[in-house]
Amino acid sequence: MPLMTVTGTTLVHTAPTTTLTATPVTARTAAPATARTAAPTRAAAATRRPPGPYRRLFALPGTRRFTAGNLIARLPMGMFSVSAIMMIAGQRGSYALAAGVTATGLAATALVAPWTARLVDRHGQARIAVPATAVAVLGSLALVVCVHTGAPAWTLFASYAATATTPNTGGMSRARWTHLLRGRPAAHHTAMSFEQAADEACFMLGPVLAAALCTTVAPEAGTLTAAGLLLTGMLLFTSQRSTEPPLTPASIRQPSPLRSPGIRPLLVLFLLLGTLFGAMEVASIAYLDSRGLGATAGPVLALQALGSCAAGLLYGTRRPRTLLTCVAALAALMALPWAAAATGSLPLLALALLVAGMATAPTMVTAMSLVHRHTPEGRLNEGMTLAVTAILAGIAAGSAASGAITDHLGPVTAYAVPTAAATLALVRTGTMGRITRTT
Repeated sequence: MPLMTVTGTTLVHTAPTTTLTATPVTARTAAPATARTAAPTRAAAATRRPPGPYRRLFALPGTRRFTAGNLIARLPMGMFSVSAIMMIAGQRGSYALAAGVTATGLAATALVAPWTARLVDRHGQARIAVPATAVAVLGSLALVVCVHTGAPAWTLFASYAATATTPNTGGMSRARWTHLLRGRPAAHHTAMSFEQAADEACFMLGPVLAAALCTTVAPEAGTLTAAGLLLTGMLLFTSQRSTEPPLTPASIRQPSPLRSPGIRPLLVLFLLLGTLFGAMEVASIAYLDSRGLGATAGPVLALQALGSCAAGLLYGTRRPRTLLTCVAALAALMALPWAAAATGSLPLLALALLVAGMATAPTMVTAMSLVHRHTPEGRLNEGMTLAVTAILAGIAAGSAASGAITDHLGPVTAYAVPTAAATLALVRTGTMGRITRTT
């Protein structure tokens, strides 16, 4: 029978003493039991490990579907310009004409896109983005027809200008993340870093695909494929309605983001960054073509985007840096391609573009987060689109300047344009003061 003992104030049942002889437990017999229990413990610890920041993002309902459509629709961002340059320069024999046409289209986008974004904020993404995309696709098709039939040069400018209605898909995606992650700044930083990495991935894969299609299939194949991807991706993106930001009266009551004192200085910075991007693209295409390596233009340009994409994903898991720090790194690294091109070494140029690209994503993520901070409530898509259109205007200016310098002074000298733009961006950031430090 069990015995009863008193410990302190507690009555405890104790087991009776028996005369059975216990089997001695040795280290040899105990070891298997320890091993058997240790393995499940390690496995349980592994299963309890918290998911990474990106896994947590895409665990939210609907995010995977709208991201898939968004990526398909954004891939043409890296295709249209390269495809148009290669198609027009190949048919008309002038980089100045090709760069002028793409610059005109980008400048038109800088004017039209904010109005499209304002309509999106007021009436919803699906109601505005789909018809706007259809108009842009028709403009791309018209450009192909005009180039293929030898139409007058002015028709090329008019056709490419019609693509200005292309919605800012990246801005709409960022607006969805902002809606879903309201009040969660760390997760929002990760989402914005992912979006920038997605932009860079599109600019990495887009030129490769465009160059391959234009050189191996037909000069018009790049533009036609890009138009098809844009329409397909936009339909998939807008069909995911549960993550679309709701319409609020704030989008009508709030003033334009242009009236915000913090937005205007940032737009100048984005203009300079766009100048850097546009000039670097045209200079690299012309440099490779002058060496008989036009088919490698896509892969070489993709290296810059690859460096930025990798840096963007890593930046999303780290603490944000100041804008001045990011732009200073950008200014230093963007001098590398010019120096590499002067040596005449293609591997060295490829490495320089890869390294230079690593400063792009952190700069863009940090600058875009300031746009979020200074944009009035309900006008977020418009505010982000203003930033993107400033970049596009800069790309137009950089493309035109780099194309003109290439025709007159050669492609190596054209690399001076992105170097100068990065230096001016650093000077501009240094004068922005409290705008970049506001929390």
